[in-house]
Amino acid sequence: MKKRKICVVTGSRAEYGILRPLLEEIKNDSALKLQIIATGMHLSPEFDLTYREIEKDGFTIDEKIEMLSGSDTSAGISRSIGLAITRFPEAYERLKPDLIVVLGDRFEIFGAVVPALISKIPVAHIAGGEVTEGAFDEALRHAITKMSHLHFVATEKYRRRVIQLGENPATVFNVGAPGVDAIKNADLLSRKELENNLKIKFNKHNFLIVFHPATLNGDDAPKNQFQELISVIDELKDTNAIFIKSNADTNARVINQMIDQYVASNHQKARAFTSLGHLKYLSVLRMVDAIIGNSSSGISEAPSLKVATVNIGNRQKGRIRAASIIDCDPTRSSIERGLKRLYSKKFQKSLKTVRNPYGNGEAAKKIKEIIKEHDLKNICTKKFFDIKG
Repeated sequence: MKKRKICVVTGSRAEYGILRPLLEEIKNDSALKLQIIATGMHLSPEFDLTYREIEKDGFTIDEKIEMLSGSDTSAGISRSIGLAITRFPEAYERLKPDLIVVLGDRFEIFGAVVPALISKIPVAHIAGGEVTEGAFDEALRHAITKMSHLHFVATEKYRRRVIQLGENPATVFNVGAPGVDAIKNADLLSRKELENNLKIKFNKHNFLIVFHPATLNGDDAPKNQFQELISVIDELKDTNAIFIKSNADTNARVINQMIDQYVASNHQKARAFTSLGHLKYLSVLRMVDAIIGNSSSGISEAPSLKVATVNIGNRQKGRIRAASIIDCDPTRSSIERGLKRLYSKKFQKSLKTVRNPYGNGEAAKKIKEIIKEHDLKNICTKKFFDIKG
């Protein structure tokens, strides 16, 4: 029997960590042949060449597609999308996949899906139907949904939203978030192992800080908002800050420069990493008092570890939240109020029983079974599904 070729596209460190359990499922199924395309930040020295993590985990990368233009301006990001659209078709021609699997809403993935649509290659999209009102990723996600043929969503509300976009309910599956799988299956490092491995020393209080530009705000907004956060962190006593640098988004470099400057002047209480890899990242996340910033991992992954999230600004506005998320405006006073709530007895007690609305860690198996068995014949001839009434 001919193996079904499943081509997974990954363009960032966080995305790969979420996809890894699915990659393992596909790799270990005798009826499937796994193909991997690495692109975007994975191939950039600026972002630590994280394709090496994929290879270290025992996966074979079938194609490496350079697409980043080297600029984090709006024009630079647009050029990067254009490079992806021109370079992916040749890779698809060589690999001849039966199905392409993508996750999320980033511009790298949009650039990979457009050629698949034109080449009539079926696309399975993970994490559609979500809302992030503070970033242009919101529009890219829905555009990817309309170019895709199988949809794997994290909650029932997101399933209904994909159907509302006109997708056939028979092709939309509520499987939970694959990021929860990674937590469930991970053998996380201990506090001592992390301190030795990362050359850090945890303090009485510790924060993991992951802050990305809210790309629909003005060009100066990321710098101003991050400065408000830094001003709060700087005043805290007996507290260490572990920074993860920003992704390749518009105006991201100014954030990373500010991180470097802060760590250089506060080396006893602050450390910065371009990438930790998913295991170390989750291990650090488990150890801290809270993750602070505006990363999606604070929304979908931290609750499974019973770790609080201090979510700043509108980048994640619209996403379903667990009770462990504290929302703040990007101002010093609002962040200070958020931290006061974080350490309240009532909130700390509630963390012990928090439930993650993004599933129980079975997403990868469910996705694998569907992409293995679903009839792909004529699937690219999509008909608009109209909601009655």
